[in-house]
Amino acid sequence: MERRDCCGTAPATWQDPAFPGHDDWSMLGAGGCGAAAVHVEATPVRFEMPIPGDLLTRLTWRNRRGRTRGLKYVVDGRLERAVSLQGFYRLTSESANELAEFVGNDIPSS
Repeated sequence: MERRDCCGTAPATWQDPAFPGHDDWSMLGAGGCGAAAVHVEATPVRFEMPIPGDLLTRLTWRNRRGRTRGLKYVVDGRLERAVSLQGFYRLTSESANELAEFVGNDIPSS
């Protein structure tokens, strides 16, 4: 990865932004040159719909290496900390189907 003119000036100290020319895309580094958001057709995020605690405990995610994991910090059916949602994981197909079924059953018809 090479630094280009669009990346901005190189940081002089650790406190300076690494790639100021990329603004919100700076976390991508020099490889972020020309980065653009990718839209994937998916179920919309809905914040008004609580997920049942028993479903939270069954959801599993898989990373690119095939390693799966579930949510941590689910206490009495409530997600106490969101740290286990961080990372590059995708819902397993079983969990995605179960979540889609739950969300689909609660979507009002127009």
